[in-house]
Parts: sequence; C-alpha cells; structure tokens
Amino acid sequence: MSGTWLEEQAGIKLDEQAGRLYGIGVGPGAGDLITVRGARIISDLDVLYAPAGKKGAESLALTIVEEYLSPNTEIRTYHFLMNAEPEAKAAVWDEVAQALKDEVAKGHKVGFITLGDAMLFSTWVSLLERIGRQPWLEIVPGVTSFAAIAASSMMPLAMEAQSMAVISCTASEDELEQALRNHDCVVLMKVYGRLDRIRSLLNKLNLLDYALMMADATLPTEQCWRRLDKLEDGLRLPYFSTILVNKNWNTSR
Repeated sequence: MSGTWLEEQAGIKLDEQAGRLYGIGVGPGAGDLITVRGARIISDLDVLYAPAGKKGAESLALTIVEEYLSPNTEIRTYHFLMNAEPEAKAAVWDEVAQALKDEVAKGHKVGFITLGDAMLFSTWVSLLERIGRQPWLEIVPGVTSFAAIAASSMMPLAMEAQSMAVISCTASEDELEQALRNHDCVVLMKVYGRLDRIRSLLNKLNLLDYALMMADATLPTEQCWRRLDKLEDGLRLPYFSTILVNKNWNTSR
C-alpha cells in the first residue's frame, strides 16, 4: 500500500505521523465503570477532547474521567449542537474531525471521550465518518447506559432465543410499535420530552407491567420508576432517561 494513498485517505503526512487517536466510551456515569483499558489510555494522553451538551457547560464525560487524567494533559471542550440545522452541526463535526487529525499529525496521543459506548448513539460516530478507518486510530468500547440500567434494576435484557432491539424514541410511532411487537426486549432511548407518547403506546400494547424507566443511571441523581402507569402526565424528566421493556419479566418482581 503506497504512502501517497495513505496520506490522501488520512490527510496526514506519514513522515510527520507518529501520533495516535483514541475514541473512548467512558460508560454511563460512574467513574469506576470506565474500562481499565480506557482509564489507562486516558492517563497517558497529550490532548483530550470532551463534548459538552451546552455552550459553556460542564462536560459530563469529562467529570467521569477526571480522576484518571494526567496533570500534563491538555483539555479541550467542544459544544456539539444538538438542536441546530444539519449544516451547522456538520460544520462543528468537520472542525473537530480536522482538529483531531491535526493533533495526530503533530505526533500527539489524542483522545475523544463520549458517554456510554463510542459506537452507539454517539457524537463520535459523526467524527468517525469524517476521519475514516485509519491505522493510527483505536476505538475503546464502553459500558452502555442500558446495560447499567439492567444491572441496577435487576431486569434482564435477553436470553437464549429471545430477541432485543435498541431504538430511539425519535423514531416514528409505527417504527416504535413494530419494534415493541416484534422483539422480546426493547430498549427505548431518548425518552426525554416524549414520555407521554411512549407510555400511551406501551399501554396500547399491554406492556406497562413489563416496562421500567431509569434516569441518570449510576450517577448520584439516579431515579427508577417501575410503575409507568402511575406517573403524572407531563412529568419533566432528566435528559438521560431510558425505558427497558422485557415481555418475559414483570417489573413487579
């Protein structure tokens, strides 16, 4: 494989490239749920990029890894636009992806951290689309929020021949209903602002007794609701709220 081809694909001169880039899932919230590999890599970084949900706001992902950081690591926090036009979002992703590649070109060990797992409902995937599969890139998996919720609530996800689906509540009503009808277990992500609609659908399918909801899993502010039919309409939820549905596991257990 020619050096020229690699240079064109990566946008980096090979004779300058001695750096590494790590996309790291830091888990659902508790600092001790990050993987050993993730913590080790973070402790040895030259530069760390951390996402923030609001401009000027603290990065939750960064608070998770603070205890593992070296005092010599340079921290850069980026505000990723969640409710902007596609062009505005793309501009930020383009900027950060290029900045990460520039750091690698300088020979730096650079990391980008993200909540949960880096390859599931993550800003990192938008950066990966722009960076591509590179020899200097490593992606470190993390504990997903729904794995943590299942463990904390003692509600299994799937066994043996059972099927499981993970779907965002931003999907259409038909798509959500099909997932709930066709699978034994369904993880409903991004419930925030959509609880009444989801609860109505679960009631229609007689699944309220098999569903629970958790917010801020593994954080000090963690909350769990096992009786979704008893919640008041219009309940204001924390942003990180997820519903688990398992048709083979009544939540009253």
